[in-house]
Amino acid sequence: MNKSNRLTVYIIISMIAGIGLGYLVHTQSSPDFIKSFSTNIKLLTTIFLRLVQMIIAPLVFSTLVVGIAKLGDLKTVGRVGGKAMLWFVTASLVSLLLGMLLVNLFKPGAGIDLSNADISGAKDLVGKTQEFNIQKFVEHVFPKSVIESMANNEILQLVIFSIFFGIATAALGEKAKVVVKALDAVAHIILKMVGYVMNFAPVGVFGAISAVIATKGLEVFLFYGKYLLYFITGIAVLWAVLILVGFIVLGKRLPELLKRIFPPLIIAFSTTSSEAVFPKLTDELEKFGCKDKIVAFILPLGYSFNLDGSMMYMTFASIAIAQAYGIQLDLGTQLTMLIVLMLTSKGIAGVPRASLVVVTATCAMFHIPPEGIALILPIDHFCDMFRTATNVLGNALATSVVSKWENSLEPASQTNS
Repeated sequence: MNKSNRLTVYIIISMIAGIGLGYLVHTQSSPDFIKSFSTNIKLLTTIFLRLVQMIIAPLVFSTLVVGIAKLGDLKTVGRVGGKAMLWFVTASLVSLLLGMLLVNLFKPGAGIDLSNADISGAKDLVGKTQEFNIQKFVEHVFPKSVIESMANNEILQLVIFSIFFGIATAALGEKAKVVVKALDAVAHIILKMVGYVMNFAPVGVFGAISAVIATKGLEVFLFYGKYLLYFITGIAVLWAVLILVGFIVLGKRLPELLKRIFPPLIIAFSTTSSEAVFPKLTDELEKFGCKDKIVAFILPLGYSFNLDGSMMYMTFASIAIAQAYGIQLDLGTQLTMLIVLMLTSKGIAGVPRASLVVVTATCAMFHIPPEGIALILPIDHFCDMFRTATNVLGNALATSVVSKWENSLEPASQTNS
C-alpha cells in the first residue's frame, strides 16, 4: 500500500472512530462535559488547520508568481487566464442555477422545524454581516498591504498581489530569472513540508468529527433529514454535471484524476476547509500530469473564483429561509440574488462555514429575516462537508481541463507516481 492510500485509510478510520467517540460522549455525558469535551477535542483540528494555514501564503505567492513567469508573455497569461475564467464563470452559473432550480422544486424551507433554530449561532453570524457593503467588498478584494494579507491568509488579496508581481516578473525577462529560480525553490520546499503536515490529517479529522457529533448527536439527521437529503441530491446532480464535462474533455484520464484527488476530497469533506487540502491538491495535480506552471496559475485563482459547492448551497439556503418564513420571491428577484451571490462569494474558500456569512448578508439585502440562518445552523456542518468537497472537485477539474485545452497535460505514462 502506497503512502497516499495509507493516509486515506487512516483518515477513514479516524472518521469512524470520531463518530463513535462523539456519539458515546453525546449519549453518556452531562451537557457541561459535552461542551468541555467538544472544545478540547477540537484543538486537534485547530492544530492541523493552523499547520496548513502556516504554509498557504508562501505557497500561493511562490507558485502563482512562478506559474505566471513560466507562462512567459502576457498574451499567454491572458489566454490561459481567459480559459480558466470561462470555466469558473460557467461552472458558477450552473451551480447557482441548479441550487435555485432544486430549492424551488423541493421547497425544503417548508419542512424546516422552527423549534430547532440555533438562535445564539445566528446572532454571531448576523453580527459579522452588519458592515457588509460595496466598500467592504472592495477592501476585501484589493490588499493595502501584502504582509497583512499573508498574516490573515486572505487568499483573494494574495492572488491579486501575486498576479501583479508575476506579470511584472515576466515582463522583466532575463533580469528576473534569479527571482523566479528562488521562488521555485521556495515552492518545492513548501511542498515538501506538505508531506509532513499531512501526516497529522487523521488526528485533525478525528477531532473535527467527534466534536460535532458530541455536540449535535446523530439525532440532528432526523430533525433535518429532508433538508439534508434534498441538498445532497443537488450535490449529486452537480457532481454528475462536473464529472460528465470532465469526461468529455479528459476522456479515459478522468478515473485516474478522481483516484489522485480522493485523499484531498476526504480531508476537505471531514475538516470542512478547502484550504486544508490546497498544498496536497497542488502536489496530486502535478503528479496527475498537469504542468506545474498551469497548476500554480489556475488553482489559486480557482480557490477565489470557482466555489461550485458553496455557490449551489448559497442559493439553496437563501431561498429555503425565505420559504420557511413564507416569503415569495419572484423569478426576477431570484436571478438578481444569483448575481449578488456570484460577486459576494469570492475569496471565501478555506474558511469553514463562511458561506453562511454570505447567505446572512444576502438575506438582509433581499428583506429576508437574516436571523433565519438559525433555522439551518444545526445541520450546516454536515452540508458544509459536501459543499467543501465539491469545491475541491471543481478546482481539480478546472485545472486539469485547462491543462488539456493548453495541450499541457502529460500522458499517463509520463506522469509522476
